[in-house]
Amino acid sequence: MDKKVIIVLAGLMLWSIGLVAQDTDSIPDYRSMYHGDARIDSVLRLDYMQNTRYPTIPGYRIQIYKGSGNNALNRALDVQKSFERRYDAKAYVTFNEPYYRVRVGDFRTRLDAIRFLNQIKGRYPLAWEIKDKIRFSE
Repeated sequence: MDKKVIIVLAGLMLWSIGLVAQDTDSIPDYRSMYHGDARIDSVLRLDYMQNTRYPTIPGYRIQIYKGSGNNALNRALDVQKSFERRYDAKAYVTFNEPYYRVRVGDFRTRLDAIRFLNQIKGRYPLAWEIKDKIRFSE
């Protein structure tokens, strides 16, 4: 065998040993949902562990507020509350010194973000789409 193949196989074996050592008590048992190959169960478990460890993915949000100063946090929280009351979308307040920002939505594509931006542009004329880490949809 080629040395590269042997190294890759050895690496995969070592990696799989580490997976066996993981705490799997909180991972759902998918075997009750289907009757099939046991390899599918291991792939589903790996996917669940990955999504639990890293719950965000690259995507887009719309920034509707950015401010700094003494009242910036209160203003950001007011903008967040009023937005969530008016629209069916989640708003997130973040702080990156010296600015408080309110970003809304969890859009996988820029086109989805722009469509929603066009809906809210009348109320938030300075809003724009921005790349951000988004949460998975429930």
